[in-house]
Amino acid sequence: MRKAMSAAKNNKTPLSLSVCALALTVLALAACGEKKDESPAAMPQVTVVTLKPQAVPLTTVLPGRTSAYRTAEVRPQVDGVVLKRMFTEGGLVKAGEPLYQIDPAPYQARHDSAKAALARAEANARSAASAAERSQALLDINAVSKQSVEDAIAARDAAKADVASAKAALETARIQLVYTRVLAPISGRIGRSSVTEGALVGAGQGAALATIQQLDPIYVDVPQPSAMLLRLKREFASGQLKKAGEQQAEVHLQLEDGSDYASAGTLQFSEVTVEPSTGSVILRSIFPNPDGLLLPGMFVHETIGEGISTNALLVPQRAVTHDQRGQATTLVVGKDDKVELRVLQAERTVGDQWLVTGGIEAGERVIVEGVQHVRPGVQVKPIEQGSEAAPAAGAR
Repeated sequence: MRKAMSAAKNNKTPLSLSVCALALTVLALAACGEKKDESPAAMPQVTVVTLKPQAVPLTTVLPGRTSAYRTAEVRPQVDGVVLKRMFTEGGLVKAGEPLYQIDPAPYQARHDSAKAALARAEANARSAASAAERSQALLDINAVSKQSVEDAIAARDAAKADVASAKAALETARIQLVYTRVLAPISGRIGRSSVTEGALVGAGQGAALATIQQLDPIYVDVPQPSAMLLRLKREFASGQLKKAGEQQAEVHLQLEDGSDYASAGTLQFSEVTVEPSTGSVILRSIFPNPDGLLLPGMFVHETIGEGISTNALLVPQRAVTHDQRGQATTLVVGKDDKVELRVLQAERTVGDQWLVTGGIEAGERVIVEGVQHVRPGVQVKPIEQGSEAAPAAGAR
């Protein structure tokens, strides 16, 4: 019995020693962990971009539609029956080229009649002039009365007036005869014809026979908010924006299918009044169109170069978020490498970056990678983007 109790007592001593050793080990590891957390190596590592002022070209992309450079509606100027159409629908015509032939027979007859009337008036004028000369000679020898001479002179002058009237009538008849051939008023591409041979047309009719449009060059009209014009004027006046040299009026097009139009255009003018219903003005640009790719009424996007912002601050879009009030915010590494929250004044995007005009200054470090691991007030280890120690873009 005594031997058994002695054996149990001897077995208890090693177990207690094992428990104590285990507890000491846990405490030692915990102490090591605390020391490790307090070391600089435990601070979150973030990638930053140091903001530097730079010159940034500013552009605006606006939707618009194309319109013909010149448009002319072809209408008859005399009455008559169309005898012939002398153009191909959809083809190119030149100014002065005949398009329709209206029956000239009645107008030819009027022209011939007017020509004969002029000949008769000229003959009468010659006779009246001779009579006036003879009357004047007889008056010198007192063979006729003075009244007779005055009547002869009046008849001569009336005959001259008849000649002038007959000439005008002949010219009118000639013009009407010319108008029986309907000519193209401008050069361009002609559309479909609204009449065929045998149709009766009249001067002053409402419907056009056809429409000609000059498409090279071609206009592009885009609406622009009036507030944008005011902002641009203020920035130009303050010197914040400068004209981009000789190319300051250059504009570019993107077509409906997303492709870029090869030729650049130039800005022509803007309306001098604001449309009350939309609050916008119309900007008109002109583009070369030698191949006829652009047609009137096409929907396009126009990129307008506004100028150059000389001291712009650009913040990467991935570093900017928006709070519940819609304000743009970003995290920066401030004094003592502590994270600070900034509210930005971000006006527009330039590529994949925000153009910031307030809330941050040049030289500050914006966090672009690792923002999910930090919060304002936390001390971090910043690494400049592009350095060898910086993680690859997109790393977390």
